[in-house]
Amino acid sequence: MDLAEKIRTKDAQIGVIGLGYVGLPLALTTAEAGFSVTGFDIDPAKVTALNAGRSYIGHIAAGAVKGARESGRFAASADFASLNRIDVILICVPTPLTAQREPDMTFVTETAEQIAAHLRPGQLVILESTTYPGTTAHHIRPILERGGLKSGDDFFLAYSPEREDPGNPDYSTKRIAKVVGGDGKAALDLGVAFYEQIVPRVVPVSGTDTAEAVKLTENIFRAVNIALVNELKVIYDAMGIDIWEVIEAAKTKPFGYMPFYPGPGLGGHCIPIDPFYLTWKAREHDVSTRFIELAGEVNAAMPRYVVERLTEGLNDRFGLGLKGARILVLGIAYKKNVDDVRGSASFKIIRLLKERGAEVSYHDPHVSVVKETRDYPDLAGMKSIPWDPKRLSRFSAAVILTDHDGVDYQTLVRVTPLVVDTRNVTAALAPKPDNVLKA
Repeated sequence: MDLAEKIRTKDAQIGVIGLGYVGLPLALTTAEAGFSVTGFDIDPAKVTALNAGRSYIGHIAAGAVKGARESGRFAASADFASLNRIDVILICVPTPLTAQREPDMTFVTETAEQIAAHLRPGQLVILESTTYPGTTAHHIRPILERGGLKSGDDFFLAYSPEREDPGNPDYSTKRIAKVVGGDGKAALDLGVAFYEQIVPRVVPVSGTDTAEAVKLTENIFRAVNIALVNELKVIYDAMGIDIWEVIEAAKTKPFGYMPFYPGPGLGGHCIPIDPFYLTWKAREHDVSTRFIELAGEVNAAMPRYVVERLTEGLNDRFGLGLKGARILVLGIAYKKNVDDVRGSASFKIIRLLKERGAEVSYHDPHVSVVKETRDYPDLAGMKSIPWDPKRLSRFSAAVILTDHDGVDYQTLVRVTPLVVDTRNVTAALAPKPDNVLKA
């Protein structure tokens, strides 16, 4: 039976490498569609948890993992030697930036080398990790071809950008269209055939470079528009105009406008990082990306702006400075209702507050403790404080950085002398609090 037929009949064995915020939901969705799926990860703790039916990602219910295990269609493994029995291999590993804001391809390279060591004829390899145009064709393919097998003849290679939005109840993996570009027609046809089995719509494009560019375009679009409203926020604040009120009114126009919202800085794995993948690649072609880089500068300046607004508020209202002030940060996750802290602006703000002498605590119902990160190892071990009105009243100020549902904001503004709101979550409170400062 050839691979196309195995995919059509769902007899193809699927392997997902990287069981994080992208790989795990993809593996579970693929198993739910009727395929037999093996999830691969270098972290033995993840493998153990999944095989025991436990989830380590907040918005992925343990019941979903347990159900996939009990169906017999999903298992996790750290044994990459078993890749040789897999028919379709999906790569979902991180693609961070270096300290110099250049693409860090370490995880992708190491994964490609693992696959190459066990590659056999007839396999389909699909990269889903966000990256710059040319990665699949000029970085992955040469590694996979080192053993003598040729892409398009012996094995097949494609790129399909992940489009995960962690915690979004309206758009889970199985409800989001997939873009696919192949290294040749045969690879494209196989990629389309596979994704058609698990998502509602597949959008084929002319090649892997184009598919890689699609992902960057999607996130650069968001980064640039968020930078615009962040800049407008600063301008309108100086004029005494509420940017949130402006946006709410502007979005009533049924054409020519799409609402984006300001915040304390960009977070997540994609939007703060992806634009720099394109700026780096553009330099190879002697092309400048001034517009994209300017947007990055605007967004990167937001944490400092939040701290400045807090400093002004403490001084204007109480004659206090940051040094020695007790500050509560509300929200460590980069977005509401998830436990995902990747790229969270909260880390930068906490560090800035500490550098200025503030005593900082945080509360986050989804993140009980800060784990060590590459950029903020000094914050590792911080623990979320309990939600206690008496304890809250002892803070000089609170800064709302993540607008989680289920938080008693009414009590927060009642007992805390000053609240700096970066998410406009207090706008719905009644009566309108007079101790809230927008930032």
